[in-house]
Amino acid sequence: MQDCLAVLNAGSSSIKFALYDAAGCKRLLHGQIEGIGTAPHLSLVDANGAIRLERRWAADELDHDLATREIFAAVSGTMTGARLAAVGHRVVHGGANYKRSIRVNDKILADLDALIPLAPLHQPHNLAPIRTITGRHPHLPQVACFDTAFHQAQPLLAQTFALPRYYFDQGVRRYGFHGLSYEYVSHRLHEICPDLAKGRVIIAHLGNGASLCAVKDGRSVASTMGFTAVDGLMMGTRCGTIDPGVILYLMDKEGLDSRGIADLVYRRSGLLGVSGISSDMRTLRASTAPEAAEAIALFEYRIIREVGSLVAALGGLDGLIFTAGIGEHDAATRANVMTGCAWLGLIADIARNADGRGRISADDSSVAAWVVPTDEEGMIAHHTAALLTMAPAD
Repeated sequence: MQDCLAVLNAGSSSIKFALYDAAGCKRLLHGQIEGIGTAPHLSLVDANGAIRLERRWAADELDHDLATREIFAAVSGTMTGARLAAVGHRVVHGGANYKRSIRVNDKILADLDALIPLAPLHQPHNLAPIRTITGRHPHLPQVACFDTAFHQAQPLLAQTFALPRYYFDQGVRRYGFHGLSYEYVSHRLHEICPDLAKGRVIIAHLGNGASLCAVKDGRSVASTMGFTAVDGLMMGTRCGTIDPGVILYLMDKEGLDSRGIADLVYRRSGLLGVSGISSDMRTLRASTAPEAAEAIALFEYRIIREVGSLVAALGGLDGLIFTAGIGEHDAATRANVMTGCAWLGLIADIARNADGRGRISADDSSVAAWVVPTDEEGMIAHHTAALLTMAPAD
């Protein structure tokens, strides 16, 4: 009987999943349930890219608990003769205490629950499948892999806000996110361009959620996201960095409370808010509305501005790496960002950038630019496999 590892990446309306061999190296199948709460749809794809299963439900028929059960049933029905040895989960926030992936037990789950106020849009959904699996398969090992862990290597100054010191002791600090993506891309860069991986690199994780990370010799030095995943770059629906005085003004002028502010900065801003059209870059690129062009221009401008900040933190720049949905697939965004970084000596290669694979900078560019596809699920599988050989948490 073949041992396998499952990986779950649960969001507010979807659960992505994948099945790997016991070593966490080979992906055997993958899929997702999307539209939870609206129009749930399961799709399961095998290693050859063939669709093995599709199923739909009415809006009120599936919550995260039932979706997790349906994923287990679908995988079991497809992978006959396989034994599930462990499940790895993406968990957005590990706080200040969890600096690496860890086997989950009741105490750790309670600790992660306490971090929900730091990531209210993500953490509850990340933890929901862990609870479901614990209830139905209590002896199945589960591993929490944190988006914050990669950034724990940052120097103290990069983590500190200019607030009274006791707030830092209470956990009010810059954590950084998208760490699993940055960790994977850093490892991949060591394989495809080891000399560059040892240098000063900025990785641009550009998707519906977007951030930049300054990496030196594979270690996080600084990042654009801070205490929460709303900080830093402009995103699909998130505003990114904003003057705190704007928040105070809106609370006084508009009568917004904390929930109203959260709705504004997390769900109604970013590309969606500025364009008034969509949070999807593909939709905005296809639009002729001037508001769409303005939203894209602001998105790119904020990236270029923050690149300058991270170059200062690194003391120079050897490489700029694009990853995630927009970073991997939107050549126009890459081209405009590289043009904005020409002062660093970055020269784009038009043909390479249009192709969007591997190195996209010119041979005579003093800063190398690359497209490196991310694989957060693969990174989770790697950590889960490694932890299976260790003693479980107390």
